[in-house]
Amino acid sequence: MIELETRELEYFLAVADELHFGRAAVRLSIAQPALSKAIRRIESRLGVALFVRSSRRVELTAAGTALQEYGRHAVNAVAAAVRNARRAGDRQAPLRLVLKPGGDAGLLSGLLAAYSHQPDARRVDILFSGPADRSDFLRDGRADVGLLYVPFDDLDGLAHVTLLTEERVAIVAAGHRLAERTSVRMADLADETRPSWQGVPGGDGTGPQVADVLQLAQLIRVNRMVGVLPRSLIEPVPPGLVCVPVTDAPPSSLALAWNDHDHRRPVASFVAAARGLPGAALRDAEATSAG
Repeated sequence: MIELETRELEYFLAVADELHFGRAAVRLSIAQPALSKAIRRIESRLGVALFVRSSRRVELTAAGTALQEYGRHAVNAVAAAVRNARRAGDRQAPLRLVLKPGGDAGLLSGLLAAYSHQPDARRVDILFSGPADRSDFLRDGRADVGLLYVPFDDLDGLAHVTLLTEERVAIVAAGHRLAERTSVRMADLADETRPSWQGVPGGDGTGPQVADVLQLAQLIRVNRMVGVLPRSLIEPVPPGLVCVPVTDAPPSSLALAWNDHDHRRPVASFVAAARGLPGAALRDAEATSAG
């Protein structure tokens, strides 16, 4: 028996995010007394307190924290189910491909051309993501397929096929002490400032936060930091920068990924087109699931 409706979860999540009943009510476009009553009804039905309320603040209880985490997944799953159902019934709906700006390793044009020759090819809409949310686009149904970098992107719950495997390089300013080296090791970069990538939790960088490769390149050029990236993300190399192979850094792979439960024909056709790319080093004979 389902004890909470989707709308009730949305009410709870708004309060959990805002930690303020007034702001949550404005966000939901409902009256604050109605929202407070709905939250009390949810707590009564579950038999647990979700919030600790005082005259000054609202805090989540342990039960509230758990419901926030799993409730968000549930709401996202329902939203994805609705979107996918509608798209499955729309034979003219475009296929949506998500990638980071410049994150196609030069394969995008060939991939789109190969897909256009599929018998049931559709128009492809290109969606650009932030530094680390491409997996979310696929899980919540905002995109159908995506170009992801492994091991940096989370493949949990996604099927994927590897298109290209490449080395990682250190990007330094032309006058940097390592610029003349033919290769470096990670230990050579131990004392260097590395970027903190916006939206990427648990990164190893201690330097200024950057949102994209363009920002990174600008800061490297003025000797504020160095970077380590898959080679394709920095090619062509901007003026004033030098790329040096990092011999002991694990290789990076560019993968075409899709939701592990998405078996629609347009997605399968796009995957088939990717497998046939003449310029791609397809390392996986079969699509693999990380879920």
